[in-house]
Amino acid sequence: MDTKEILKKVRKIEIKTRRLSDHIFSGEYHSSFKGRGMTFSEVRQYQYGDDIRAIDWNVTARTNEPYVKVFEEERELTMMLMVDISGSEFFGTTQQFKRDTITEIAATLAFSATQNNDKVGLMLFSDEIELFIPPKKGKSHVLRIIRELIEFQPKSNKTDIGNALKYLSNVMKKKAIVFVLSDFMDTNYDHTLKIVGNKHDVTGIRVFDRYDEEIPNLGMLPVLDAESGKQYLVNTMSKKVRTKYKANYLESVDYYEKSFSRSGAGTISTRVDESYVKKLLGYFKRKGAK
Repeated sequence: MDTKEILKKVRKIEIKTRRLSDHIFSGEYHSSFKGRGMTFSEVRQYQYGDDIRAIDWNVTARTNEPYVKVFEEERELTMMLMVDISGSEFFGTTQQFKRDTITEIAATLAFSATQNNDKVGLMLFSDEIELFIPPKKGKSHVLRIIRELIEFQPKSNKTDIGNALKYLSNVMKKKAIVFVLSDFMDTNYDHTLKIVGNKHDVTGIRVFDRYDEEIPNLGMLPVLDAESGKQYLVNTMSKKVRTKYKANYLESVDYYEKSFSRSGAGTISTRVDESYVKKLLGYFKRKGAK
């Protein structure tokens, strides 16, 4: 894709997603996340009625008098977009690939954060960290994020969500709003997710295609595994094959939902031919009402 074509795509996505973030999501995003974070402000002497859990034991030991930590609401927040760019995201049987939908959702979220003067960062991952852009403010920064979402070519086609979460935990020391965008066709990330969920406000956004859910009866079908690169001849006339295919899909969905729920994280699931606008808006409203 040449530079002119990339810029054209960036502009197209900017126009579509910025309209959504300006008129629909910025207010909902604001009410859902603003003021939730608490940041350390100062220490002061303990007063009757203070929560003993707020005692700063280091200062207390040095001064021989009890001191407590004082926190204040964070006025600006940091959003981190974790985007799966493994091989399975380049799949779609309708108008666009899963990766295209993920790009639109990520851009909408980024503009929503910018509307509230918050920082936005990006991590692109496969089974390795492909790209990390530290959080910053501003429209030009968001446009860079969109450009990378469109044109970045991963070195690997495989997925390792646990590895990506581990990296995030190491680099993001302050509390952030974290969105993990993937089809979540992976396992063994629940433990790391729990660690990340204890520190950050995490939401998983699962984007899937109708043929991820079940394979139709199309006779003998050549199927390419996008992550391993291997091609198989699959007998889709076999009910047993179709049942097993669906069971594997449902197993991955169940793992995703249970892992995020146990970690205190939120979940959104949207099919590429559905309106992700309704899904996001409904999620923000529910979150803001809690």
